[in-house]
Amino acid sequence: MAGTSGTADPPSRRLLLVEDDRELGPMLVDLFTEQGYTVDLALEGQRGLHLGLSRAYDVLVVDRGLPSMDGIDLLRRLRRQAVTTPVLLLTAFGSVSDRVTGLDAGAEDYLVKPFDIDELLARVRALHRRNLDMATLLPLGEGWLDAESHIVRLPSGEQVMLSGQECRLLSALAARPSQVHTRRALRQQVFDGAKKESIVDTYVYYLRSKLGAGVVSTVRGVGYRLGAL
Repeated sequence: MAGTSGTADPPSRRLLLVEDDRELGPMLVDLFTEQGYTVDLALEGQRGLHLGLSRAYDVLVVDRGLPSMDGIDLLRRLRRQAVTTPVLLLTAFGSVSDRVTGLDAGAEDYLVKPFDIDELLARVRALHRRNLDMATLLPLGEGWLDAESHIVRLPSGEQVMLSGQECRLLSALAARPSQVHTRRALRQQVFDGAKKESIVDTYVYYLRSKLGAGVVSTVRGVGYRLGAL
């Protein structure tokens, strides 16, 4: 296996906003988009849960008072499924006990409505930086993926450079190493919903060519999961 070089894609900045207010939600989407984020908006908790489980985000901004499933329940379900993306909880409840409930449910930060826009943006930037710091090094058995530099460090000490798309795919698998990822979920999460169904198989082939056949395991009839170097 020889190391190869590639041109790195610009890092993605993906944000999930779960907000049922039909005026505030689109306004925040526009605001975050102006800041360089790619934003998905969910108007109720069940949709937010689906997106949070099927796509990779840098930050989640979640309203506490949601229809069908409130923000606390949504947050707890994401954490039970090992989704570690930093969460900013928005709420109209500002008591100490309410903040403690949100933080205990797994939120990293808590902002009470009405809020100052500059403060909201600053808190989201801080959570984004935290997520980048946490996600830089991902274990691959006895090796490591440095997601910032797109370099895999093999157990032998050899370093292999990945392309941007290869790195995103391997990062998605390594972030949830015990989960079986469907091709459809990986197309949405890694390849921005590409319609070409074979794109996931193509990049799995590239990873195996560079890192060895065992790096990605095939689960027949379902999809892929992280293997071993």
